[in-house]
Amino acid sequence: MANILIIGAGGVGSVVAHKCAQAAKATGVFDSITLASRRRERCDTVATSVRERTGFHMPTAQVDADNVPELCALLREVKPDMVLNLALPYQDLHIMDACLECGVHYLDTANYEPLDTARFEYKWQWAYQERFRQAGLTALLGSGFDPGVTNVFAAWVLKHELDEVHVLDIIDCNAGDHGQPFATNFNPEINIREVTARGRYWERGEWVETDPLSWSMNFDFPDGIGPKKCYLMYHEELESLVQNLKGIRRARFWMTFSDNYLNHLKVLGNVGMTRIDPVRFQGQDIVPIQFLSALLPDPSSLGPLTRGKTCIGNLMRGLKNGREKTVYIYNVCDHEACYAEVGSQAISYTTGVPAMIGAKMMMEGQWLAPGVWNMEQMDPDPFMADLKLYGLPWQCVEIG
Repeated sequence: MANILIIGAGGVGSVVAHKCAQAAKATGVFDSITLASRRRERCDTVATSVRERTGFHMPTAQVDADNVPELCALLREVKPDMVLNLALPYQDLHIMDACLECGVHYLDTANYEPLDTARFEYKWQWAYQERFRQAGLTALLGSGFDPGVTNVFAAWVLKHELDEVHVLDIIDCNAGDHGQPFATNFNPEINIREVTARGRYWERGEWVETDPLSWSMNFDFPDGIGPKKCYLMYHEELESLVQNLKGIRRARFWMTFSDNYLNHLKVLGNVGMTRIDPVRFQGQDIVPIQFLSALLPDPSSLGPLTRGKTCIGNLMRGLKNGREKTVYIYNVCDHEACYAEVGSQAISYTTGVPAMIGAKMMMEGQWLAPGVWNMEQMDPDPFMADLKLYGLPWQCVEIG
């Protein structure tokens, strides 16, 4: 049985807390679960929901994830076996530093990015490889859905369906509707930074850049979702997958957006509200995107409002026994079902469930190896089995 510390009590952190409590009750893999964030009152609200839904008592704490000494003080008090980092991506390195100092395993759902540059790269975290290896600690990166499940999907297909992968398209569709004029389904600042960044994809051994959202395609999604327009973006899992997938020639990431979302985003960009650099206003510096984030609906408030489904999956083409073969492996998740179970919409749910499963894999010893790892570098089979057990059933079909 493991003692774990969850840092972050937003939408995803709430799902992780609920799912870890479920796993603790079902299997005993987690003995003690502590929830901490900058605002303890948010932790207390989540802990109350967890207790009411599962009967599991979850202690809470306050911590500034930018402050390594404060993080270390909490780690020494709680004495966790591992930290589940659901804080902001800017804080990843601080939490990794604290884990190294205190001898604690580490997991996150999104790669580090500098506060002043919207650049999604693993290089900063990969640089910790030798330190974690020498300390005998495991750091598991990107244990969400994309990144995360999409990485494991790729590894599972390469293990069971294809001998080598030539073309990978990760396609992310949110067909849900929350009825708000403009809102984001996860942290607005992170979401807008991601969407407004230049696109990038892997083609024949090199990265090719595109203007933001300048490439699109139509894709017919399963389970009644139907055809949607998808836009090419850069997403962090591509960086590790092109290194670890045998035979890869092209790798791309696509995401759906409504015309309403894109029109609002264009206007906000035109007036400077998506800028990430400080501007002087009435004698003080403000960052426009952070001010905008404060004005938009809290993503956690969208749960009871959102209807519809998400569909995230990998379209993969390659060779099996010398024959060309294409498979589509995907999950469909229902917003209302997620809210009924844990009080969150499907975007938070599809990220939070894999974070819990990744922690479970580590604490059961199945994915515990000194060093810094991406998801596709681990055995996919036990993770894929747990996806079906804990709320994210998947399908793999051959495309003719």
